[in-house]
Amino acid sequence: MGTTASAAPQPVYVASPLESVHGNGMADSRQSLSMSPIHTVNIHNNKAKSIITNKVAPVVITYNCRQEFQIHDDILKANYKVGRISDSMPEHYLVKGEYFMVQDVYSKVDVLNTTDHYGAPNFRQVKGSYPLYGMGQPSLNGFRQVLQRLQAQGQEEIIFFCVREEPVVFLHKDDDFVPYTPRRKENLHENLHGLEKDGTVEKLELTIRNELYDFAKLNEDVFYVYNDIEFFKDEPQKISIACEEDIHVTEEVYKRPMFTMSGYRYYRLPLPVEGAPLEEDFDAFVTILRESPSLFLSHNESQKLPALLFSCQVGVGRTNLAMILGTLVMNRLRGDLQLPPQIEEAAASEPRPLFQVIQHLISRLPNGQQLMEEVDHAITLCSEMHNIKEAIYENKSKLEGIGEDYQIQGSSTKDYFLHRTMQSLERYFYLIVFNAYLHEQYPLAFVFNFSQWMCRHAWLYRLLARMNLSELSAPAELVTKGARVLVADECLAPDVLSTVKEMKAANFRRVPKMPVYGVAQPTSEAIGAVLAHLMDEKRKHSHVLWVNLQEDLVLEGNGQILTPRESSQPDQHISVPTSDPQVLEKLETSLKEEILQAQKWLEVILEHEKQMKMFKSCLTVQEIFNQHKSSHQGLEYKRIPVTDCCALREEDFDKLLEAMKSALAEDPHSAFVFNCASGRGRTTTTMVVSVLTLWHFKGFPECADDEIVSVPDAKYTKGEFEVVMQLVRLLPDGHRMKKEVDLALDTVSETMTPMHYHLREIIICTYRQIKHEKTEKECQQQLLRSLQYLERYIFLILFNTYLHLEKKDSWQRPFSLWMEQVAARAGVYDILNQLGFSEFEDPRDTPLARLRCRWQQQNIHSLPFRGEFI
Repeated sequence: MGTTASAAPQPVYVASPLESVHGNGMADSRQSLSMSPIHTVNIHNNKAKSIITNKVAPVVITYNCRQEFQIHDDILKANYKVGRISDSMPEHYLVKGEYFMVQDVYSKVDVLNTTDHYGAPNFRQVKGSYPLYGMGQPSLNGFRQVLQRLQAQGQEEIIFFCVREEPVVFLHKDDDFVPYTPRRKENLHENLHGLEKDGTVEKLELTIRNELYDFAKLNEDVFYVYNDIEFFKDEPQKISIACEEDIHVTEEVYKRPMFTMSGYRYYRLPLPVEGAPLEEDFDAFVTILRESPSLFLSHNESQKLPALLFSCQVGVGRTNLAMILGTLVMNRLRGDLQLPPQIEEAAASEPRPLFQVIQHLISRLPNGQQLMEEVDHAITLCSEMHNIKEAIYENKSKLEGIGEDYQIQGSSTKDYFLHRTMQSLERYFYLIVFNAYLHEQYPLAFVFNFSQWMCRHAWLYRLLARMNLSELSAPAELVTKGARVLVADECLAPDVLSTVKEMKAANFRRVPKMPVYGVAQPTSEAIGAVLAHLMDEKRKHSHVLWVNLQEDLVLEGNGQILTPRESSQPDQHISVPTSDPQVLEKLETSLKEEILQAQKWLEVILEHEKQMKMFKSCLTVQEIFNQHKSSHQGLEYKRIPVTDCCALREEDFDKLLEAMKSALAEDPHSAFVFNCASGRGRTTTTMVVSVLTLWHFKGFPECADDEIVSVPDAKYTKGEFEVVMQLVRLLPDGHRMKKEVDLALDTVSETMTPMHYHLREIIICTYRQIKHEKTEKECQQQLLRSLQYLERYIFLILFNTYLHLEKKDSWQRPFSLWMEQVAARAGVYDILNQLGFSEFEDPRDTPLARLRCRWQQQNIHSLPFRGEFI
């Protein structure tokens, strides 16, 4: 039955379920096993062996039967890969098919030099009297030493939080267990993040432990690790793994003290390395507070506060954030806010100008100034190693200090520091918001978790989406110096409806039998032609409300509509982050003056060519309409900036409805004209809003019965997505609300056939386009766009519902307030916070399903940073 195997080392041939996931491998790694049905096991010693095969598993027996083991099916089938750091180093197995195991912490990171004395790097307590502690990653013995230290200080209750999101395993080394983490060859200094998508980080650590044990079994109980990744002296190191007990996962190190210390508890609370935690991270923290009597309302003020201990890798960024969260909780627990005198003086001596987004935040939050000051105090208490607020200003200073942008490892330096500034500001923003949440919900025993509370305050997401206001300070001279070019309207608004010849304006159209019109951005001549058309003897409109929806800067130069674009990206519009038309007018005036004063030839991009032009005349849109008002007394002009492709913001609906109410009050037969750049997306959306509003004033037409349509995706072209129908079931008379919006959409689109653009049908068309995209980035852009179209449709249904329900009070309560006071309480934003095409995929699989990510992404553009971060 047996055969004699060669004593020489043999390659190990195995197969793995991981291949489908990690098939790309590393550049210098190779498959260690062939697909041969004959399996040879690499047992490195000089003794002959017998391999006995049977139907269960091969059994390997040494020459004198002193040693035997089975190589199980899961090992045989595992498609393990091997690789090396460089050609001069030995080849060895790779964790998860691509990662090297690197010692987690090295001595240089211990800035506070506390490892020997306290057991962990950068161990410290917050300033003041709160028993809050932070530290870097300790070894097993080091962690025991930390706990002994806290006990010696009289701490009876210790709650420990590991705030790491990356996997960590502890390997037996001498008389200790030392932490190691998997790293990529391309960056051995950086931890891995986002690996636990298919399960918890604890499960991932168990998988890594199993692999390490398997690797060691296949290599004489030895595995290779890296301790010195600076100079690679004597690397890699061999480490002995004789049994599974030689490898500890995080749970084993941190949970076992619960058996010997009655007052000890452990939680894993993964926090992000950059930016603010996700809402579910805050939810997890709140759940811990609910489960901890000593941290909750039942806590007796005479009782000693529990010690809260936080740890990440180095003990700086995430640990610092967690310590601040702990301080805010302690403030609510004690109901006071006391700083040591020296800290109070330091905090008061260095006032900093507030960022606009923070100013807006504290102006809208109840007691916003106090909330911010409490966060600032907490930051100061925890600032021994890192000051979160100072980091914002440091990154901002570096960002604005870069003259000419340059590339480092293929990335823009300005982009890097812009990202860092945004992330640190977002973290500060969320600390203030979480403090507001604690003030409201702590006395109520957390009736709502943080995610639910945020959905009831969705305006916070709107604010967060406009953190970067740098475009407001972009200098007008960018155009005259060549960094930006002027793009003509013929590139931006092709005349698909062929109306320029007759009306002088592109894509001019009317909603059948209604005084509602749409058009692309018109010139002064085109505006005159449209007004003459509306006020002629046939139509006889004596009052016209004209609404400009552009959020880009627009000028008329030499009789042609122009808008500035980046020279390197002339096809991407520059969105100005403001809803204030006066701000846009001011920026356009500055640009006009710069162009006229420069008196130089400027590059202009036309439909088929580039030309150099000298501008003798230049007007802002406001100036153009002011001229027409003198000859058309019934003309009223409004500018309501709207972001392209997105749903209207709640305040946008308020402004549109108020303008229409005012116009109808002055003249019931008013005409309404809407324009954006092309006369398509934003124009069509606001035309639908106008139609719905007029129907509520003058009566609805009869809704025909649903047609039976037998074409592909008919259900979805009718807008019957699962998330839409979920909303319909929630709303009073929801089916009617949707049917009326559908009628308005069909009515407005009736004259747009050549455009092939229907606000409802484009949702599924855009989503279906994802599978045709070539890159992941393009797929994500299409997914975002399809979700924005879906959200736009949902907001139209919500607005129609509002018009019905608030009609009895003549819509005195604005739509934005109704959404906050009524719709949010009913769970509308909870639906929008898990927006997706659940018919085809799980919305939880994409961050874009969340309000936070989706609204932020619609304001992020891959344009060079201009101006200042204000």
